Amino acid sequence: MFQHTTVLLKEAVDGLNIRPDGIYVDCTLGGGGHSEYLLSRLSERGRLFAFDQDEAAIMHARERLARYGRQVQFVHRNFRFLQEELSALGVKSVDGVLFDLGVSSPQLDEPERGFSYQHDAPLDMRMDRTQRLTAAEIVNRWPYEELVRIFFRYGEEKFSKQVARKIEEVRRTRPIETTGELVEVIKEAIPAPARRSGGHPAKRIFQALRIAVNDELEAFREALEQAIELLAPGGRVSVITFHSLEDRICKETFKKASESPPLPPGFPVFPDDYRPVLKIITKKPIVPSAEELERNHRARSAKLRIAEKL
Repeated sequence: MFQHTTVLLKEAVDGLNIRPDGIYVDCTLGGGGHSEYLLSRLSERGRLFAFDQDEAAIMHARERLARYGRQVQFVHRNFRFLQEELSALGVKSVDGVLFDLGVSSPQLDEPERGFSYQHDAPLDMRMDRTQRLTAAEIVNRWPYEELVRIFFRYGEEKFSKQVARKIEEVRRTRPIETTGELVEVIKEAIPAPARRSGGHPAKRIFQALRIAVNDELEAFREALEQAIELLAPGGRVSVITFHSLEDRICKETFKKASESPPLPPGFPVFPDDYRPVLKIITKKPIVPSAEELERNHRARSAKLRIAEKL
């Protein structure tokens, strides 16, 4: 039944210490594999709220999870609106929250979505196809300085200036409309020796564009803070990240919430506001086993962190 649920996802769900009659949130529904496994652990009284900004993902998951009926409620919205949406549904606290920040395989495998540098397709990269901003808009209209910023910050691309300069040069004469066209521009901009090592030369630029189009890092930061606030005492949050920028946000947010701020010297009472909010369960992130990596190469950069509300 759960052949598409990776070992790491199973650990992320199990790490929530599931209470059969509890209330849980899957912030990243995707293909529905982790939601399916989580629902299998709940009694008929348990409930799951599943978020995704991709309407196609929700349509697919409705069919996959139909047998769970009213136990699962789908929310078609970015998870940065976690508190707002749950409040509107009458939910004030939850027993666990799951984030799996990888781009779902169906999105990567559908060429028309424009996420992959392996297929020629329109430059799109929107997870929510109702939004206006696309990768084509960024590539063809954003100024050189902004392109350099996002390529360096979100893609950690050391040739950010060269790529941005080449894009600027090409778009003066014609728009860059497809992923294939952009890949060729990137290849021209990056020196030949660098192209021969470190994986596909377009990988980091495509990652940066996807993050910028969907405002992924700020959305995650906001959602994680809201998730911590929503947790009932003893509730847990599990987060699977796939690159260092996401993992850094998770690590720093957990660390800040698990420490007490320094008190002024001689302060007589330890106020409740100064007590830690979280206990970190995973002192070091859990990473995929060699066996899992053989089956699923896309998991090679995955890290799982878990924390519990005090």
